[in-house]
Amino acid sequence: MRPSILSSVLATALFGLGACGGARTPYATTGGALQLSKVVLYRNGVGYFERGGRVDGESLTIRVRKDQVNDLLKSLTVVERGGGRAVSISMPLDPRSWANGSIATLGPGNGSLFEVLDKLRGTDVTLRTTDGDDLRGRILIVEALLPDGRPRAPGDTGIDDEQDYKVTLITKQKLTVVRLSKVTGITLHNGDVAMQFQRSLDATAGEGMFQQVDVTIRLAGRRANDLVVSYVVSAPMWKPTYRVVLPEAGKGEALLQGWAVVDNTTGEDWRDVKLALTSGAPIAFRYDLHTPRDVTRTDLSSVGSQRRATVSVGEAGYAQPVEPAAVAATPPAYDDEMKESEASPSRVTSKTRPAPNRPAAKNAKQSAGAGWGGPPGADQPAPAPGDWGGDGAPMGGAVDANALARSMEARTKAASISGLTRYDLDEKLTVPDGTSTMVAIINAKVEGEETFLFRPGGAGQGYEANPYRVIRFKNSTPFALESGPISIYSGGSFVGEGISEPVSAGVAVTIPFAVESSLLVASSLQYGGDEMRLVKIVRGVMEIENFSRRSTFWEVTSQQPRTSELTLYVRHPKAGGNFTLVPRPTGTEDLPDAYLIPIKLASGAITAKQEVVEQTPSRSTLSIWDLRSLNLLEGILAQGSLDRTIRSRLEPIVKLRQEAGRIDTEVEGKTRTRAELDQRAQETRSNLEAIKRDPAAGALRRQLSDRLNQFAKEGDKLGRDLVELQTRRTEKKIALEDLMQNLELTPKEPLAPKK
Repeated sequence: MRPSILSSVLATALFGLGACGGARTPYATTGGALQLSKVVLYRNGVGYFERGGRVDGESLTIRVRKDQVNDLLKSLTVVERGGGRAVSISMPLDPRSWANGSIATLGPGNGSLFEVLDKLRGTDVTLRTTDGDDLRGRILIVEALLPDGRPRAPGDTGIDDEQDYKVTLITKQKLTVVRLSKVTGITLHNGDVAMQFQRSLDATAGEGMFQQVDVTIRLAGRRANDLVVSYVVSAPMWKPTYRVVLPEAGKGEALLQGWAVVDNTTGEDWRDVKLALTSGAPIAFRYDLHTPRDVTRTDLSSVGSQRRATVSVGEAGYAQPVEPAAVAATPPAYDDEMKESEASPSRVTSKTRPAPNRPAAKNAKQSAGAGWGGPPGADQPAPAPGDWGGDGAPMGGAVDANALARSMEARTKAASISGLTRYDLDEKLTVPDGTSTMVAIINAKVEGEETFLFRPGGAGQGYEANPYRVIRFKNSTPFALESGPISIYSGGSFVGEGISEPVSAGVAVTIPFAVESSLLVASSLQYGGDEMRLVKIVRGVMEIENFSRRSTFWEVTSQQPRTSELTLYVRHPKAGGNFTLVPRPTGTEDLPDAYLIPIKLASGAITAKQEVVEQTPSRSTLSIWDLRSLNLLEGILAQGSLDRTIRSRLEPIVKLRQEAGRIDTEVEGKTRTRAELDQRAQETRSNLEAIKRDPAAGALRRQLSDRLNQFAKEGDKLGRDLVELQTRRTEKKIALEDLMQNLELTPKEPLAPKK
């Protein structure tokens, strides 16, 4: 049976159980007698909701949307402000767990009829066949068939388009087998199972938005309770957007403004709630606490009957002194009236003062961005007339820093909580369900400058050698700027836009917003090494370090001479590993994987160059008999400023090593001479052997014999000399190794040879 046929049969079988109904309005996340009073939105897909109010009676029931119940169970808190307490929190089990496990396979695009029927073993059903027969019984098993009708062997999972199955029903003592391809309809006689199919389909179609669960909170101690209930459930992240107005002189005070876009998809209006936004990266995850989970346990039923005690011989112990019982320390009483500095997170708060000559808004919604937001934690007085143009005509037109600063009021407070920054709204806000609201969060002056930035690869396709025009400013507000689009204005109009990573308070940020085609940037690389340096000598082993070096030469070229000095920042990628800048260019800033290096183009110049050198030390060990170690020590002793103590300890070592080196050179020469004599002697012997029987070669034989004797004498002398030299070298070696063995030298800084 093809999958499409199976799906059709499944749809036909379930249709008679009840329709899902038409379009519905999603339920609210929670509902009940308590009024929503506070909402805190995060950037990780969750929101904190707080409700409060008076409840009469010993229980409180709130209705929770099915898809939110697991998050609520993780985070639900209940506080009785009048002194009572919550005894328990209860709710029904996950309804899907009541039905057979097959229902869980009916997600969108998942599940097949044979899988459902096989999971429903033991369920009473009626199967209608293509022959018009109605076969009733309890499902015993569902088996896959091969194309020839034989049952598929265990472990054979092959699937083809003509795959068929056989269903076996049992009624009393009778087994009935029918091919699933001949089944045209299925009737479920178990009403509970049928109902759970419908509930599962409802939950699947609406992803939990059309189901609610009653959560009952039992209270004790009072008939009237003043409750605060809080919980964390999924919620859309809030989205920031910013505006920066460049300083007119290119460097100085810039205007930074920001808004947050807040989405309400909870299914209920947020009316007069205290709203807060949180930046940072808190961790949040899903975890199923509502569905029961059975655990397979080991059957130990036979343990009791199989246990046998063994005979053990008693032992006499030794008396031990009895220690007095330890007296438990009484814990100090907990002061319910905790000081604010102890009970609350560190917090710095202030409000933005309204701009002068600005008419007061009738309500929060009449002010820009719903009348709230702004740089929390720092005083932000509205710009004075002398700062932004005052009552006179705007210097840059209608859209300049003066007009924009006056047109916006941002009033929030900042709280630093466990590494997060939270922006609390000073005034209550209303956000209708199913709407987005844009609220002001920043209206501050920051120190900034308009300059240039070059990234490797340039500013994009066609601009590989051109830098960006950027705005650099320091986030002098006491809160973090989340990542979001940033529109840049200058001269009364829009000049570009950019985006930034999250920016912590007090951190400088660089925002590219346009391409500067009048500047070209080029670079070249060189690789090299540096001389060895002595790190220490311990028990005859010399530890040295040498360097790998990478030099990058940056060159900036302008199409025409500049009328004033220009600073271009190069984003120089780090070489990696232990590479460091040597030396570090003035004004260099560190990035996670690069350096931000300034290059200054003087007034009237058209080119500027900057060399960036990075090097990394690598350490290794050398023996004193390595020729490189002798060269290193000789170079160190050649320094005129070498410490006297170090010099006095190194000079005997170098002297002995030099003497041993001279002996080695002499041994090498005599050994080479002896080898040449041996070769010539061998040739002479060959010649004597060739003329041995020639009676006319007597004179030549005498001459060759004399020469061979001379070679033997010289060889003997060389042998004696080599033995003497080896003896002298052994003496020098022992003296040098004894001296090195007792030497431990660790200078404060690695010693480099004289250049």
